[in-house]
Amino acid sequence: MSEDAALRLDEQLCFKLYAASRAVIRGYRPMLESLGLTYPQYLAMLVLWEWRDAPPAHPTVKALGERLALDSGTLTPLLKRLEHLGLVQRQRGRPDEREVHLALTEAGAALRDRVGPLRDALMCRAGLERGGLGALREQLDGLLAQLTGSG
Repeated sequence: MSEDAALRLDEQLCFKLYAASRAVIRGYRPMLESLGLTYPQYLAMLVLWEWRDAPPAHPTVKALGERLALDSGTLTPLLKRLEHLGLVQRQRGRPDEREVHLALTEAGAALRDRVGPLRDALMCRAGLERGGLGALREQLDGLLAQLTGSG
């Protein structure tokens, strides 16, 4: 491939990932609006639901930020909104008050039951099958591992 061809927008993997990400988020919007969540709030809730099933040693804002690759400046307003919605509780750690521990409320835990059917309907409307996405997910996991040095 020539240097000129290699610099075309359609040849850029970064653009394809960016455009696909935006399209997926746009597809999730109706489902998330019915839940009263933004996409980043939904991602945080996914992690908190995971933690409810398999709690980490320290379910803190810091741990959530590491899991989502978000900094505390982004997470704090997001978590305040989730707390305002009655979905999450934040509590200062003991003895280290710098740590902020997170827990789902009953309403936050119950919200999980509403997500499955909405997500399935979204996948169906988009013509996607869970099984067919596995290979793509594995490739993206590999790419992320290489780019972040965790692989």
